Amino acid sequence: MLILPTADALLEPYRLSGTPLQARTPRVALTRTAFAAAHVVSDPLRERSPWDGRPAVDWDTTLAFRAQLWDQGLHLAEAMDTAQRGMGVDWATALELIQRTMLAARAHPMRPRVACGAGTDHEALADLGSADAIAAAYELQAEAIEAAGGQLILMASRAFPAMGAEPEIYRAVYRRLIDGAAEPVILHWLGDMFEPMLAGYWGSADVASASDFVLDLIAENPGKVDGIKISLLDQRHEEFFRARLPEGVRLYTGDDFNYAPLIEGDGMHHSHALLGIFAAIAPAAAQALEALAMGDLATYNRLLAPTVPLSREIFRAPTRFYKAGIALLAWLNGHQGHFIMPAGFQSSRDITHYAAVFRLADAAGLLTRPDLAEARMAQLLALHGVEQN
Repeated sequence: MLILPTADALLEPYRLSGTPLQARTPRVALTRTAFAAAHVVSDPLRERSPWDGRPAVDWDTTLAFRAQLWDQGLHLAEAMDTAQRGMGVDWATALELIQRTMLAARAHPMRPRVACGAGTDHEALADLGSADAIAAAYELQAEAIEAAGGQLILMASRAFPAMGAEPEIYRAVYRRLIDGAAEPVILHWLGDMFEPMLAGYWGSADVASASDFVLDLIAENPGKVDGIKISLLDQRHEEFFRARLPEGVRLYTGDDFNYAPLIEGDGMHHSHALLGIFAAIAPAAAQALEALAMGDLATYNRLLAPTVPLSREIFRAPTRFYKAGIALLAWLNGHQGHFIMPAGFQSSRDITHYAAVFRLADAAGLLTRPDLAEARMAQLLALHGVEQN
């Protein structure tokens, strides 16, 4: 039993009661493509000047975390915002991560897909004041990713809103990138709840106008667009948007609040997945997708329903700090030996949040090693002044 803090700063006893899910390989082929966006595991003993230096990465543990996702039938979205791109992880580190991951993926028996984030974060915003400059920055990263064997995700870039770009600037850059890519790309629409500097993306603060623009962009060359990831946390918008996509272009939900009904679909259309939360809830996600492939909607909903309150807590505002909850669960479940993140990002959330994540993960059966999780949570509580009896 633990003594956990509550949101109103009280302390109350808590006893684990969940039935842990055990990770396993799917028994049937999945009918949804599911990318889990994974975090980076820091190496605290080699970390120096964490707030303003390059991160020290524990490569073995970082890659082992990815391997266990692949073992469960999930694909990987690499070097995305979940990996702290622009929030502690620089492009040089991201590129090494991509290169190492691609080598590991090629050797893995499940032959997972790996899609990798290409952006402009190696350049200062002051140097990205034109369409040519932004496109050239993207192309440098895209060429490196393709050379490593990764599929391109064209990450949303802060450079467009920073220069007040009109839609024609977006069109010029994205047309050049989409048409010039070696293989079909995944587009990336990340809402400002995830990154405030992306407000007004696609050149409009009006979501309907932005949607019309990006749908037209896709329709100009749909054969070079695998899909689009949308992270606006708006189920109704995603459902309308995906119904308007050209045939063969996927909607990859990035909605960490409403993924369960979006992936299930409405009978006519469904979303695939590119989600940070899937890295944290992998056993439930993979086994729910297996049930969906088998036509067992009752099991699908039974497995995913308790993960939704957990995801909503991890992704609560300020949403951009969600990475800390992903890393916490990796530590509690024994996927890493510490709870230290690049740039000290674990300090972005408070102990009452971590206590809520602990309770909700237990309820969802996602504390897969309960004794270890309880012991490690007790350590974290003690560091915050909550001693256990």
